[in-house]
Amino acid sequence: MPFPAIHPALDRALVQRGYAEPTAVQDAVLEAGLTEADLLVSAQTGSGKTVAFGLAAAPTLLGEAERFGQTRAPLALVIAPTRELAMQVATELTWLYADTGARIATSVGGMDARQEARALNVGAHIVVGTPGRLKDHIDRRNLDLSALKVVVLDEADEMLDMGFREDLEYILEQAPAERRTLMFSATIAREIATMAKRYQRDAVRIDTTNRSQPHGDIEYRAMRIAPNQIEHAVVNVLRFFEAPGALVFCSTREAVKHLQAALRERGFSSVGLSGELSQRERTDALQALRSGQARVCVATDVAARGLDLPDLGLVIHAELPVNKATLLHRSGRTGRAGKKGVSVLLVPSTRRRKAEMLLGSAGLEATWSAAPGIDEILARDEERLLATPIFDQTVTDEDFALAKKLAAERTPEELACALVRLMRAEMPAPEDLVDPGEGPRGRREPGAAPNATAWPTDRLQPDEVTWFRADIGRQKNADPKWLIPLICRLGGITKKDIGSIRVFPDETRFEISLAAQAGFLASVKAAKGAEVAITPSEAPNQGFGGPRPKKPFKRRENDNAQNRPAPYRPERTVAPAAEGDARPFDRKPYKGKPKPGFKPGAKAGKPAFKKKHRAE
Repeated sequence: MPFPAIHPALDRALVQRGYAEPTAVQDAVLEAGLTEADLLVSAQTGSGKTVAFGLAAAPTLLGEAERFGQTRAPLALVIAPTRELAMQVATELTWLYADTGARIATSVGGMDARQEARALNVGAHIVVGTPGRLKDHIDRRNLDLSALKVVVLDEADEMLDMGFREDLEYILEQAPAERRTLMFSATIAREIATMAKRYQRDAVRIDTTNRSQPHGDIEYRAMRIAPNQIEHAVVNVLRFFEAPGALVFCSTREAVKHLQAALRERGFSSVGLSGELSQRERTDALQALRSGQARVCVATDVAARGLDLPDLGLVIHAELPVNKATLLHRSGRTGRAGKKGVSVLLVPSTRRRKAEMLLGSAGLEATWSAAPGIDEILARDEERLLATPIFDQTVTDEDFALAKKLAAERTPEELACALVRLMRAEMPAPEDLVDPGEGPRGRREPGAAPNATAWPTDRLQPDEVTWFRADIGRQKNADPKWLIPLICRLGGITKKDIGSIRVFPDETRFEISLAAQAGFLASVKAAKGAEVAITPSEAPNQGFGGPRPKKPFKRRENDNAQNRPAPYRPERTVAPAAEGDARPFDRKPYKGKPKPGFKPGAKAGKPAFKKKHRAE
């Protein structure tokens, strides 16, 4: 279904940009009868909300006029949670209103406030900004809201989550009461509904999200990895998919800095985004991504809010998100505007349960598998090499002449091998990974009773383990309290895969489950610079290093109950009762004269009071 006729200038802009059919949210806000109504819209990230409210506001802003006239105060105000999102909204509205003569100004934190003030004083028809900077310009009388016709709140739920409630209320109270208010949010929570009831007039609620189904354009994958191979797993996932644009999420700034440097060292064109960067550095990083100079962006959750990157086909959760909202927000950076995307969760063996609960709470179904290995990546490289579009490009006469000369001097096999080497030289080498297995031992199957036979016992049996040796013992303060975390980290296993631990003077021997033996041995060999050397071993009761055998018990001659003498029990004597003491004679024997202060009934041998010691 084509776009309905909104305004001649906007209709031409849509055709020039290749917009043939409206998305669900665009179709909903353009229904007949809603041209003057307040709207409360919930829509998924990447569903075309910017174009939707840009089209919805056009009848109110332009009416029957072909172009905007002169104005000293803005007619429309768009509020966004982050500066990146505000700049993207301004860019979208610029091409949408290009033929209307609209002047669009931005007001965001981190930019030159004096330059923004000059643009506002000259006059702007549409102002796009963040709550804090907009409030600052209102207080300084640089921004006059008296002529506003439309106010748009984009990503209203995120603005409330980021603590902008007071700023939003202040801005909305400065705007005229007869304005149109369009609120767009991913979810309509209680706080959003309360704000809509307070600042909107009989708002029409539009819900274009289907909560019973996940985002249809995003494929979720959960990949098992060893806890100490997160960095290598990110490398292999990037190599396996080879997406034009990829976004890798970390939890902290330090993790972003470390991973971005590691990817750059391995040959990936990457940039980092975190809160510590200046606005100039953030702008340069985003420009590198949009121009194609960088293919991978490593970012924190806060820095990536509102990002809309072109050709972003892959999102990698290098560190698991803290909740389902963060998971959906991260994954929503891909699969936008009808394009397909992949969201990959890297799940260490120690966080398997956490990942399952996270996906379950978000209502998502992910495909579980091991992280891609070297063989899988090389197979994908072969498929991409055979299907490369380089063979379909137009050949010039100069290229054809040079090709004939090469064919005369080299065999076809030599030329093909040279081409393969050239193409592989541009690709970073994949890493060798260890598959930690399906999950930890001892997990009960869903619906099984605690005493069911399908629930394995927690204790490893002798036929289920193999022994390993660590070159540290009691003489170097070896203790299971810190040995267990060390073994888990070096071997990429969980505590449930470790059995008995025996500490000797010069070494420590411990049990590892047979199911985790292969992965444990591979992880230990791959660990570089480990503080403890771990090698396979035999059971400690065999060979060198085992405990001393216990001496057999020998009963002494005539050692029985009948021949043993009776134990010596001395006769008990008691002191006579003191005068006036009516209790039985059960006190200990008393010798000597009573001490001063002794009273009948007091404990024998103890004074009834203590002398006070005077300080000398």
